[in-house]
Parts: sequence; C-alpha cells; structure tokens
Amino acid sequence: MTEPLSLFSLPLFPLGTVLYPGGTLPLRIFEVRYLDMIRKCHRSGAPFGVVLLTQGTEVAKAGTQAASGGASEAFCPVGTLATITQCESAQAGLLVVRCTGTQRFRVTRSEKLKHGLWIGDVTLLLDDQAVAIPPDLAHVSQALNALIQSLHQRAVPAPEMPVRAPYLLDDCAWVANRWCELLPIPAEHKQRLMELDNPLVRLELVSDVLEGAGIAG
Repeated sequence: MTEPLSLFSLPLFPLGTVLYPGGTLPLRIFEVRYLDMIRKCHRSGAPFGVVLLTQGTEVAKAGTQAASGGASEAFCPVGTLATITQCESAQAGLLVVRCTGTQRFRVTRSEKLKHGLWIGDVTLLLDDQAVAIPPDLAHVSQALNALIQSLHQRAVPAPEMPVRAPYLLDDCAWVANRWCELLPIPAEHKQRLMELDNPLVRLELVSDVLEGAGIAG
C-alpha cells in the first residue's frame, strides 16, 4: 500500500468558508501576512492550504498585532489545497485572486509565525473514488444540470459562474461537491460533508438537503 504523501511548512489560510476539490475560491488579499504568501505561491506555482476557522476572524482587527490576530485563531484539521489560477494587483496593497481546490489534507502539526501567518505539516488524503450516480439519485444531478443551463441562458460570464466546466454530471463526488458549495447550509455542515471519505454517502446527504428544501426529489 502506498504511503500517503506529506507536505511540510505548507502556508495555511484559515477562512470562514470551506473549499472543495474542484471548487473555485475568489479572494481579495490585503493583509500583509497574506500578500507576501500569495505572491510567493503564485510565482512558484505552489499551493497553499485552506482550512475552516472555528475560532477567531479572517482579518486581524485594527490595533491588534498580526501575530496574535486579536482573539486566538483555531481551525479544522482537514482542509483543501488551493492552486492560484489568477492573480491581479488591483491597486497598491490589494491582490484579486482566484483559486481552484485540488486535494484534501489533514494537518498533523501547525505553527503560527511571528508575523501572523500559519504554516503546517500536512498529510494528503486520497482523492474521492470515481463513483457513477445511481438511478435513485439521478434527480440530484439533473437539478444541478438544470441550474447550470439556466445560468448559461442568462449569459452569466464564465468567470462569474459558480460552477465551472468540465461538468462531471455522472460523478457522485463532483455533483455532491458542487451542491455543497451552492447550498446555504452552515459552514460546519459543509466541513463535515467535505471530510466524508465516501462520495456516495455525501451525495445521499446532499439529496436529503435538496428534498427538504424542495429543490429536487
């Protein structure tokens, strides 16, 4: 059995949102502790890790030291690697960034540096297995396809599309992940769904949420 791959001193970005593999994450970067990190990752093509905040805030409040970040920060140990696909300097001290989620990981050790940036040693988790959508869950994929088509009919520009091609509408993980990003459910629920190792179970739970909201059934 292949040993899981580990990354050391990975820059971590605690956020109030959950990034899924295959998902898109737009960011506006203006804090000093992240500007340098994002520039270095963009130049080298290296990823950084997105983890869900469980305590503290995304932005260090004025009058506090970045190293302390005001209230102590804490985050979930399972996150997703983010690769920068677009990085523009909108003005001095502001980067407009677009990232894509790639692979999930588990933090095995974390450390907050003196300037406020978190780094961690992480172990990469296995990619979701490719599982075809069973007939009893086909309505979940059909509802997502209908949403995608309606957005195309409204001529939503590609950069603003919440769901990006290629559309893997026959894959349990891809369909479940895209619905998890779109549904207005609490971040901690999205985190639990992201951490599930079985994409079919994730899709079944998404189906329950959709049926409860009257979106698909």
